[in-house]
Amino acid sequence: MLTKSDLIYRQLITLRDGARVLLRPLVAEDRQALIDLLTPISPDEKRFFRTNLNDPGVIGKWVDELDYDRVLPLVAVIGDRIVGDATLHFHTGPQRHIAEVRLFMAKDFRQRGLGGKMLQALIDIAKRRSLHILEAQVVADQEHIIRAFQNVGFMVKCTYKDYFMLPDGELRDLAHMIMHLRNEEDQF
Repeated sequence: MLTKSDLIYRQLITLRDGARVLLRPLVAEDRQALIDLLTPISPDEKRFFRTNLNDPGVIGKWVDELDYDRVLPLVAVIGDRIVGDATLHFHTGPQRHIAEVRLFMAKDFRQRGLGGKMLQALIDIAKRRSLHILEAQVVADQEHIIRAFQNVGFMVKCTYKDYFMLPDGELRDLAHMIMHLRNEEDQF
């Protein structure tokens, strides 16, 4: 359930190169800035997305239909420009203690420490929401992304063979990564 602290969340971070970035929830006024972040992605990178980013209407719909109890999008902002988007996708029913993490950053903001700081912010929010487990799904040959998740505490739980199909029909293995948010001693 959405809390007031989720909605007013703000964190000013400093990247390794000294750049200052504001992390905050996505709001309706960010529609064009989110489209500007995601539409210039190269065709090769777009192959790894779950949705069709060639249609700005798809991206706009994410903003138009914001539901923080279903998906909590956290954006990294410099001025009026969104340079990163990290989301917590909440599960329901028997998996209501789990959320999936997704992350994307503008090409010029990669390898600067932003991804790790955004992941840490999502971890902190998930802990405040009393979640037990975070999960991420990464195409297994994207080893640099897997290492980045491992650097903040995720571990590869299993790898599904031929589980991810690219738009051209090519199959790739998918690494299922998880992070436990509660220690065993916290459970009793």
